[in-house]
Amino acid sequence: MTKLIVPQWPAPAGVAACSSTRIGGVSEGAWESIKPGRALWRRSQPCGRESSAHVCCGPVAVETVWLEQVHGTAVLRLTGEPYASKRADASYSNTPGTVCAVMTADCLPVLFCNRAGTEVAAAHAGWRGLCAGVLEETVACFADSADNILAWLGPAIGPQAFEVGSDVREAFMAHDPQAENAFRPVGEKYMADIYQLAVNA
Repeated sequence: MTKLIVPQWPAPAGVAACSSTRIGGVSEGAWESIKPGRALWRRSQPCGRESSAHVCCGPVAVETVWLEQVHGTAVLRLTGEPYASKRADASYSNTPGTVCAVMTADCLPVLFCNRAGTEVAAAHAGWRGLCAGVLEETVACFADSADNILAWLGPAIGPQAFEVGSDVREAFMAHDPQAENAFRPVGEKYMADIYQLAVNA
């Protein structure tokens, strides 16, 4: 059985959110206990890498729209209608019965909803997407004001494990000098805090 994390956030009634983990699932052999279960993923084939799915949904979960994630900033507005392309790293919806979802391994999943529970979103935030503004693009989809938007940062690679080069640090510093607080030098590399980078955004 797949282990789920239920966010402890003040989401309004009618908005459900969860994050699957790599514990449990349907993969076998070398990939046992890596893939989330069928019910959440709606897939049964092994994935061959550590992954987890992060889901934020509206009042009635009907069908999950899985994105073709590319570490970019595009946001797919979910309306329940057919989509010409699902190439995006975030999804947004104000349509009851739609589910916003992203898949991550080390990257940061960020779930959003407004206090009224009428708008929800999910973003896949790797360092490239964070640096390019995927969180800002997601929030810009909301009709409600930023003061009324709640966000939950899901499980991701920790600051003790996320080693990056100076090019990553410089890319963030070029956009925001305060990003310096998210990088700790270790020899010629840096340990990056993806959570702090998201908060800075």
